[in-house]
Amino acid sequence: MPPYRITLAYDGTGFLGWQIQPRGRAGRTVQGVLEAALAKLAEGRRVPVAGAGRTDAGVHALGQVASFDLARELPPPALLRALNALLPEDVRVRSAAPAAASFHARKSARSKLYRYVLDTGPLQLPTRRRQAGHVPWVLDEAAVVAAAALYPGRRDFASLASAGGAAKTTVRTVTRSEARFEDTDTGRTLVYEVEADGFLRKMVRSMVGGLIAAGRGRVTVPELGRALEARDRRAWPPPAPACGLTLVRVEYPP
Repeated sequence: MPPYRITLAYDGTGFLGWQIQPRGRAGRTVQGVLEAALAKLAEGRRVPVAGAGRTDAGVHALGQVASFDLARELPPPALLRALNALLPEDVRVRSAAPAAASFHARKSARSKLYRYVLDTGPLQLPTRRRQAGHVPWVLDEAAVVAAAALYPGRRDFASLASAGGAAKTTVRTVTRSEARFEDTDTGRTLVYEVEADGFLRKMVRSMVGGLIAAGRGRVTVPELGRALEARDRRAWPPPAPACGLTLVRVEYPP
């Protein structure tokens, strides 16, 4: 039977991330709860799941894609209903469909789009703390937009790579990097969207960290550009908190 392809949304607050943790490290993961639900549909046998993006602890998703083989045939609507009945409330399957035999959620992906939401100013509403990052400063909006324009293109993003990643290369192609500000009840909110053929561990959060540093005036935009080209993580500002980051969409070839 062909593999199944599903699209997931989840609130990452209560998870250690997407990927099942190594033996000896306890913790709840999105892959773990999904495989536990699928095992109940497979008479107790493990159903390995591949995810398009290995989101970190606390990172959310609206359009995470996963693929797996199931040793029984279920119509996609029935699979969707069954999984949502078995999954915890902070994970939901949005769609389910059969996929081509060669489909793999991560290896077949052409690009991923992430969105980071950052409230700025002295006050953040408590209702937003799970879904948006926060800094207590007013950022220079022109500097933030100019800093976002540094990222597009194919380049070595070693300066933004965090320890613990398993990537064979730190070269990535960023096709979209856009920052805008919106009015909220307590001030201004930065909405940053970035799309690339792939991302390093904590890369998007490090990108936002660079935007914050430029917006605060801690570095100039040219200085940030030189830090990007240095390929040295020690030259780069710290990453933004995980809570503001969401995997929005994964694109595949037609």
